[in-house]
Amino acid sequence: MKHVSDFHTTGLPLPGIRRIGVDRPFAWIMAGWRDVQANPLPSLAYGLLFALCGDLIILSTLNRPHLLTVSVSGFFLVAPLLAAGLNELSRQHEQGKKLLFIESIQCFRRNLESFSFYGLLLALIGLMWERFSAIAFALLGSSTGIDARNFIVSLVLSGEHNAFIGTWFALGGVLALCVFMVSVVTVPMMLDHDADMPTATVTSLRAFLLNTGPLLLWAALLVTLTLIGFATLLFGLVVIMPILGHATWHAYRDLVE
Repeated sequence: MKHVSDFHTTGLPLPGIRRIGVDRPFAWIMAGWRDVQANPLPSLAYGLLFALCGDLIILSTLNRPHLLTVSVSGFFLVAPLLAAGLNELSRQHEQGKKLLFIESIQCFRRNLESFSFYGLLLALIGLMWERFSAIAFALLGSSTGIDARNFIVSLVLSGEHNAFIGTWFALGGVLALCVFMVSVVTVPMMLDHDADMPTATVTSLRAFLLNTGPLLLWAALLVTLTLIGFATLLFGLVVIMPILGHATWHAYRDLVE
């Protein structure tokens, strides 16, 4: 099979996109759970890593409300890249192979340039979101050194800043949706076919436009399950993140011919 990057450089048509049923995201989650069962140690190692690092970040931003909110919301922006190792575990399992945790991390080396550009893109988007949030929170007055939980609760319950809260969530939602549109199959494609970043992101966008309904449901499931993980002080992510990471691979296999 011709590599996707070959299609890009030679101007040949990009890989075809399949149309899928609206129920397919639930099948991806079930397939993700089966992959966790097939690769329990490395999968749960990723989940534990996500949970511990997340808790450390939250603890370090408890006195900086804007950084706390950016850390939680920014997780949705970088999650596709963080799940690359889980995608690799699913890819190798599909071929009848089992990898150790350390072996799955090495997946980035196979297409380092594309992953680096994609990581840079996500970092720039994350930096823009952090700067916007910093300015927005500064308009409310200095919040540095204030307990983040009390500050956010008072902000919501006071009723005085509903316009600010609505605007912040609206802009964050639009940004997250834009990132999702160009990330649906980006990381799996860069793993599976050594695709360059433009090819992978364009293919993701095409997949979203042809399957908007099912993929909006998929996005809602990702957000809901991740928030459930956050609600358990992130320890729910020990299981939830591996399931979602593996499920992303199966989404790619369903969507891209």
